[in-house]
Amino acid sequence: MNYRYLALDLDGTLVNSQKVITPATYEALMKIQENGAKVILCSGRPMDGILALARQLKLKDFGGYIISFNGGRVVSCATGEIVFQREVAPDELWKVFHYAKEFKTPLLMHQKGSVLAEYADNEYIVLEAKINHMPVRKVDDLSKHTDEPIIKFIAVEKPDYLATVEPKMREALGPNFHVMRSEPFFLEIMAKDIEKSYALDRLLETLGDTKDALVACGDGFNDISMIEYAGMGVAMANAQPAVKDVANFITRSNDDDGIALVCEMFFSQPVR
Repeated sequence: MNYRYLALDLDGTLVNSQKVITPATYEALMKIQENGAKVILCSGRPMDGILALARQLKLKDFGGYIISFNGGRVVSCATGEIVFQREVAPDELWKVFHYAKEFKTPLLMHQKGSVLAEYADNEYIVLEAKINHMPVRKVDDLSKHTDEPIIKFIAVEKPDYLATVEPKMREALGPNFHVMRSEPFFLEIMAKDIEKSYALDRLLETLGDTKDALVACGDGFNDISMIEYAGMGVAMANAQPAVKDVANFITRSNDDDGIALVCEMFFSQPVR
C-alpha cells in the first residue's frame, strides 16, 4: 500500500519521556515529508500546546495538518485555515458546569493561551498547563468566561474516583456530548461525535482521499478510534493494552524511536 498520511499522537508517541522528539525520529519524519508524505499531529492538546512541535517538524513548509482538542479542530499548517471545527453548543454549556460541581470534579478549559480554572492549584490542572506550556489563570466562576467558542472541557480527579464518574457524567450530559478519559485523571468533555477518527475522516474527505492511505500511531485510550479507523493502525510498545488489542502493528516504544521504525516500514518509497 502507498501510504500518504501519517497521523501521530504526541505524548507517549511522537515525543519521548522527556517530551522531546529524538534526533532519529526527527530525521525520519523529515525524510518522509521530503518524499511527499503529509504528517498530521493529532492530540488532545489545544493548538497552543502543539504549535512548537509543528514548527520543529516544518509542517507549514510540507503542508501538514494539526488536529487539536482530540478532534474538535483541524487546521492546515500551510494556510492557517480551519478545515473543521465543532464546539460545545452554547445552550448546553450549563450542563457541564452543573455536573462538574455535582460530581465534585474540578474543571478546566483553554482560552486565549491560558488554562482557565477555579482550582488553580489542583495538581492535575497544573500538570495540564505544564504539558502545554501555558499559564493557569484562576477565575472565580468558569461559567462567566464563555465569550469565545469552547471546544473542550477537562474534568480532573484521582483516577479511581474519575473512573466511577465517567459513566455518570456521560449519562447526565446526554447524547449531544462525547465523554472519554484521555488519561486516568483527565475526563474530556466535547461535542457529540468528536474524537480523532472523526476529525481524520473529515480531513481526508476534504482532501479527496480515503483512510486506506493513512497510518495512525498512538498509545492512549483516546487514540483507539483513529488506530481502528486507519488503513494501518499502529500502537507503541508503551501503549495501553486496549490500544495494542486494536492495532495492526506494534512498533517500538516512544523512548526507542518507535515512530522512526514506522517511517522506515511504511513510508520507504516516495508518495505517489
